[in-house]
Formats: sequence, C-alpha cells, structure tokens
Amino acid sequence: MKTVCKRYARRLRAACAVVALGVAMMAPTAAVAAGQDRVDWWREARFGMFVHWGLYAIPGRGEWVQWNEQIPVDQYAKLAQQFNPTAFDANAWAGLAKSAGMKYMVFTSRHHDGFAMFDDGANPFTSVTTAAQRDFVGEYVKAARQAGLGVGLYYSPLDWRYPGFFFPDLQRASAEAMREQYHRQMKALLSNYGKIDVLWFDGGEADWLSFGGDWGGAEAGANWVKRPWGKHYKGGFDWGHQQVYEMLRRQQPDILINGRADMREDFHSREGEGALGAFDNQKPWELCSTIAGAWGYQPGMVPRPLEHYIRLLVNVVGRDGNLLLNVGPGPDGRIDAVQAQRLREIGGWLGKYGNSIYATRGGPFLPGDYGASTHHGNTIYVHVLKWVQDKLVLPAIPAKVLRATALTGGAVQWKQDGQGIALTLPAAQRDAIDTIVALELDGPASALNTVAVP
Repeated sequence: MKTVCKRYARRLRAACAVVALGVAMMAPTAAVAAGQDRVDWWREARFGMFVHWGLYAIPGRGEWVQWNEQIPVDQYAKLAQQFNPTAFDANAWAGLAKSAGMKYMVFTSRHHDGFAMFDDGANPFTSVTTAAQRDFVGEYVKAARQAGLGVGLYYSPLDWRYPGFFFPDLQRASAEAMREQYHRQMKALLSNYGKIDVLWFDGGEADWLSFGGDWGGAEAGANWVKRPWGKHYKGGFDWGHQQVYEMLRRQQPDILINGRADMREDFHSREGEGALGAFDNQKPWELCSTIAGAWGYQPGMVPRPLEHYIRLLVNVVGRDGNLLLNVGPGPDGRIDAVQAQRLREIGGWLGKYGNSIYATRGGPFLPGDYGASTHHGNTIYVHVLKWVQDKLVLPAIPAKVLRATALTGGAVQWKQDGQGIALTLPAAQRDAIDTIVALELDGPASALNTVAVP
C-alpha cells in the first residue's frame, strides 16, 4: 500500500520499494463496524506517542538494521543477551507522553526481527527469557493505564526468521509455523494485559509475502519479479486473519485496529509526512511520523524546531486526522533528552491552545496555503499558519459569526458579509507559529459543509 511504501522504501532494496506500491489495491474499505462510540475517544484524543524499541536499539541504525545489513539470524539473535536496559522506566515514558499533551500510546510488542517484548511460553526469543528477564509489554501497559492514557500495541505478523515469509509456497511448513506464532502471540497479547485500546498491525497483508513479489517458473527464468499493480498474492498460504479478527472481537470488543493485516479496519494509516494527503472526514485516519531519524533508535538525532511539529499537528487535525509521533528510545530504555524536551514544548503549546485541537473535527474551511481549521460545538478555530495578504478572507458560510477572538493574542478585526468573512490582525500581533482565531457562531459548526479557501 502507498503508506506502507513510505515506511519501507527507506529500508528495502529499490525493487522492494517499487513493489510496495502494488499493495495499494489490497487495502480493505474502512468499516467502523462496532459503532461510532468506539472510535469517538480516539478521534477526540487527536495526538499519540508511537514507541519503536527492541534489539535494534543496540546497533542504533534503525529498526530495519537486520534486513538492511543482511545480518544472519543467529548473529542478530546474540543481541538478546546484551539487551538488559536497567534504566528503562515505563512510568517515565508515560509521564513524558502526558507532558507532551498526548492522549494515547502505541508500543512495539514485536517488530519484524521476531523478538517479542513479552512472555511467549517456550519461545526463547523474548525479553522475558533472555538477558533482561522482563515483560516490557506488561510494564508499559501498566504505566500507560495508570497515567490515564489509551493503551496501544504494535504487532508485526511477519518475521524475518522464517523463510516461509519469503517463500510462502515453497517453504509452506515455515510459513505455517510463522502463522502459528502470530495466532499464539495475538491470543497472549489480547488475553494477558487487560483492556487494550488500539492494535496497530504492520506488514501482515498477504500481498507483503515475499515483499510483494512472485517467483516465476521456467519461462520467467525462476526470477523474483514484482507483482504488477492491482495483482495480488494467489498462492496457497493464508495468514488466517479472519480467525484472529473473530478472536480479537470476542476478547477485546472495543479495540481499534488499523488496516495492515487484511481485516476490517477501524482507522486508516497514513505514514510519513509526505503522506499527509487530503482532507477526509468520512473515515477515521491517522498519520504516523518520527520526531527524528528512523523509527528505531539512532544516536544523535536532533528533532526539528517546535514550529515544525505544531504545524504538522495542525495540518493533520485540520484534515480530520490523528497524529502519532514516534520516539525510538536508546538501548538503555531512555528517550534522548533533546527529543524529550521538544515533546514537552509541544505539550506546553497544547496546554495553552489544546481546545483548538482536542475533541475537534476538521473544517469547515478546508486546508490551504493559509493553514487549516477545526471546529467544536459552535466554534470554528482558524489556524493561520501563513498570512498570504494583510488580511485573510474566508468563504461565506450559512451561519452568523457572533464574535471573533485571537487566542494567541492581539485584537482581531473581522467583517462578515455575503462575500465571506474577512479577518485582520496587525503583523506585530500575529503568532510566529500559528495565529489561532476562534469564530463563535450562532449555531453548531458541525452543521456546515466544508468549503475551500481561495
């Protein structure tokens, strides 16, 4: 899928990056099957923390280091005996997320390298049975829940240790063993940690088997070839996603899932800032991005200025989406101080202006060069990120503006007539990051249709 490509293209060989585009046709249609109330809390949250952390933090070259550098499975597995993060403190993670103004977290319970951050019975490749001897999923879930945050788990059904992922038909027994692990671990994650709010799948689509390619027969020279656009895996292996879906709905009826495992999604994933995309208030969606560098730990990665993240958050929420911002803790379990400081700065901004973000919906003024808008109740929040002219002229709406207030300071002048709504604020009173003007209407803003700003 396109969003998956953006995540993987930086890490896969060029051929695999191209192949990823072919998965787009496989994405299931969004279906908020259990009712709007299940999704409402998540939409109101608007901002969450993604955490990528595992063995890959030790080499510090990103979460795809094993694949990118083709590190043999046995050699990579030795990292588990070095992974003993005595400085890890799940409460510190949760506290940082709260101070950043985040309302939920998503933690990597197992990435593509196969190392489980939880107990998996007789499976020796886990944080419980190796050097750390700790259930990091359990510690994280407890801390996030105590902090009042939504609890999310990332999980990858694919596992690079199994040849069956690359050759699902030739290595059928291996593929089936990988599937058995997936079902077994899903049962454990859904059963052993109480209520889980979000399940964030990655790499579980059938079209990602063999990285989206097919192995041709004699006529094709037995070469690996990318699967053409719109063509899907037609081999005999099946992930058994339907059984997992039925199990998760039985055990966690209110859980929200994304669409990366060929099952009905509650929200759609857009990945990377380049996938920001268009306004969409018809189906729930989320943009995930990193605060600095790769998803997994890289030393010395410095975040961008505060302005960048505030504008990103505004542009996401103004398009009616959520932002999931990733951090990659180091091998000792601590988040880089400079990244933590930037997160706290974001939280400081949200402490002042969070009412224009939390529990809002995007629109009615569509995003454009000027910025974006959100609304809640009878109020429209106009986020002016760029003053193209001395004044901002918004299109006419079938509602009366009762008053206009500049939340970020200054006295806004406004005029409403049949041509639209004109907003003026002296240059010296405009906020350097985001000038927020609250328009109080004589009726609910949700009743208005979306309209483009010229």
